[in-house]
Amino acid sequence: MYLSFFNLTEMPFSLTPNTQFYCALEPHNEALKVLLSALSMSEGFIKVTGEVGTGKTLICRKLINHLEDNYVVVYLPNPYLTPDELRWAVAAELGLELAPEQDQQTLSQSIEKRLLTLSQEGKKVVMIVDEAQCFSWEALEALRLLTNLETEQKKLLQVVLFGQPELDTKLANPQVRQLRQRIGFSYQLRPMTAAEVDYYINHRLRRAGAQSPLFSPRLNHHIARACRGIPRLVNTVCHKALLLAYGEGQTALNKRYIRAAIADTEDCYAPTSMRRWWFFAVLSVTVLGVAGIWLWRQVL
Repeated sequence: MYLSFFNLTEMPFSLTPNTQFYCALEPHNEALKVLLSALSMSEGFIKVTGEVGTGKTLICRKLINHLEDNYVVVYLPNPYLTPDELRWAVAAELGLELAPEQDQQTLSQSIEKRLLTLSQEGKKVVMIVDEAQCFSWEALEALRLLTNLETEQKKLLQVVLFGQPELDTKLANPQVRQLRQRIGFSYQLRPMTAAEVDYYINHRLRRAGAQSPLFSPRLNHHIARACRGIPRLVNTVCHKALLLAYGEGQTALNKRYIRAAIADTEDCYAPTSMRRWWFFAVLSVTVLGVAGIWLWRQVL
């Protein structure tokens, strides 16, 4: 809606994880380095945890894009799986075409044979699991058993777990202590600092085609404090602020737009004096105005 108004080529603050907008901040760079180093050393399990909205899925996709051709990726974005479903999902990702009536023992043997073949071809197989805190206890045990597959020299399957802090709580349970002890490397993503938020906002705007900063350093600091440095919240607030400025025909953003956007965003710190009706009032005027212009052009 506001792209041409602000001379942008694409949406700068979309919530969809887009590696083209990857911002090389310290926590994200460190996480990526830990992952790549651990994978190069053929560690069995690697874990990355972080609060909701800190960029785990983006790092996950960045890692997949960064892996070289000698890696075969088994990507599981949905861990709500039974042990049987987990094995079938792994088989499908490995390119195995098996009859649906295949029993679990034969399925496991087919997976092991495929992993051995890939290893002999000089390939490394890495399973990447997003939202791993959603694994059931039974699925976690099935995952551990899959990593038992190995030659005398190396593991046939490495596993990277991305999850919320609840994953650490789950792994602390004694019933998965065998899996926990196999985690060779782990990294905990932290929120952005105020300086990193300022860089992050301007980076995304530049990527979207902005020729000059739309948010001042003071506004960025205000956003950082209200959003607690969480990238997803920063994106949401910035997007809403741009909508409000566009609704009033203003190319220069001010604190009034930021405060209203913060007040309308769940999980942000907002001053109690702010009310959501202001945001929706301005947004309604914007929508009605655009609709009116469109109708007027149709009549002409």
